[in-house]
Amino acid sequence: MKPKIVSVFSGVGGIDFGFEKAGFETVFASDIWDRACESLKANFPKTEIICDTIENIDFKKIRKTHKEIDGLVGGPPCPPFSKSRFYRKEKERGINDEDGFMTVSNYFRAVEELNPKFFFFENVHGFVFKPHKSALELVESESERLGYKIFHKVVNTADFGVAQTRQRFICIGVKKQMRDFVFPNPTHSEKPNPENKLKRWVNCGDILNDIDFDLPEDDKMEAGSKHKDLLKLIPAGDNYLFFTKERNHPNPIFEWRSRYWSFLLKLSPERPSWTIQASHSNNMGPFHWKNRFLRIDEIKRIQSFEDKHIFLGNFKEQWRQIGNAVPPLLALQFAKEIKKQYFKI
Repeated sequence: MKPKIVSVFSGVGGIDFGFEKAGFETVFASDIWDRACESLKANFPKTEIICDTIENIDFKKIRKTHKEIDGLVGGPPCPPFSKSRFYRKEKERGINDEDGFMTVSNYFRAVEELNPKFFFFENVHGFVFKPHKSALELVESESERLGYKIFHKVVNTADFGVAQTRQRFICIGVKKQMRDFVFPNPTHSEKPNPENKLKRWVNCGDILNDIDFDLPEDDKMEAGSKHKDLLKLIPAGDNYLFFTKERNHPNPIFEWRSRYWSFLLKLSPERPSWTIQASHSNNMGPFHWKNRFLRIDEIKRIQSFEDKHIFLGNFKEQWRQIGNAVPPLLALQFAKEIKKQYFKI
């Protein structure tokens, strides 16, 4: 019998794809966005899926229905803990943000009511930043109160075979009587050598070179918008900083670090992508090295989704679902370790 997991803040199911591929069964999943829930239902037809806020979910009922739940997985929405919140002065950060506190505290309400053997908690790497110290302390104190010991670190998805340098905070909680969790070893490296015996990072060219179809741009939007001509001059793997005095451009156009890091950011076929973000913009990258928007099929691969995975909705809705997701390949690496270390099946 497969170990049973409950998924919260599921989005399109990035974590669930990884855990199911490792041999777990997602018996319940939830998200607040109806479009994500529709995609979840298309990809996980046997899973009970509720489209509602976590505050309204009765986890005691779920446990009663399924007798025993082995694991809880999910990543509370990350905006309160992300780098972008630094620029949003009108909003609080971390658990001082109302949504930040509600989502994290209800995650641990789910832990309490489900009483699983383990939980998998994921967030942006900013979760460990000093301004969010109270959020990490809440995770630590709630885990202690409920009888779990936790193991956490920030990992780079590129080190696990994802064609994207996306840093994520991963926290594994297990019952105190269980053995300590041992994190999976990286499988890839930016600089592999005979000593580390790792594969090199997966570059964008490795996974995108067979996707070179020509489609009309979405809604008349042009990559780069009013800066589309500048985008064409930026070398692959660079961004607007190419046009700064500090980079010795003969005719500087932008001030150093005056824009968000992804402004006019262009992929290189010789390295992994930067983080695929949830919002699609006409001047925020990454853009393809051929000076166009990335296609849905391309960001699916960058996020390590399989071509067969289904995303419903229009272009921007699909982009948001993919950008919000945990890369399934990253989840798979942790799911395999959890299964190996705690489930003799």
